[in-house]
Amino acid sequence: MKRGLRIITIACVLLAGGAAGCGGGKVQGGTDAQATARLRGLLTKEPRLPDGFSTRPDQAWRMPFKPHDRNCRTVLQAAGGGAPKRALTAQAAASYQGDGLGEQAAVGLAQYAGSEAADHIDDLSRALDACRTVRAGDGTDLTLRELPMKDVGDETVAAELRGRLNGYPYALDVVLARSGDMLVSIVHTGLSTVDSHRTRQLLNSVIGMASA
Repeated sequence: MKRGLRIITIACVLLAGGAAGCGGGKVQGGTDAQATARLRGLLTKEPRLPDGFSTRPDQAWRMPFKPHDRNCRTVLQAAGGGAPKRALTAQAAASYQGDGLGEQAAVGLAQYAGSEAADHIDDLSRALDACRTVRAGDGTDLTLRELPMKDVGDETVAAELRGRLNGYPYALDVVLARSGDMLVSIVHTGLSTVDSHRTRQLLNSVIGMASA
């Protein structure tokens, strides 16, 4: 009997490279395979986005610059699939092209155990407060100011960044929201301007998807 259990254990170790493993729903890093699949499905299977955004998802957003400030990096990377890892149970991220000039929406969903989502939104809110400018060299200089975004989700913080990317006009809205145990992160970009009303529409759509 012990020899049989040992064989099963060895087989589980050999097969557990990112899959659900033997007899459980967990994947590497403590994330839940079924919850992760659900979040990916929300972002890829005809996502309900505002008019003007493609329903065909692209890969997760990658920052076109690397901020010198750690707080700024922390705030922006969540929408690209880099949400805080503590107590993370599932995560998915995708981006969508809009019909505006250079318009793109990046969406990240992260699910947490216990009350960790509330703790993380507090931490991200403090990081957002500490991120006043984004500088990355080579003509990238963005100034941040608060963007009112109330009455959406359980907690929401947002900001707009306006300035230049590699010397060219660039605009970005970043929104971080909590809905129950879910952290929703959105980055909405444009070459010269971003419609903050559409940013709010995006947030409403994604919160609705996450709560479905």
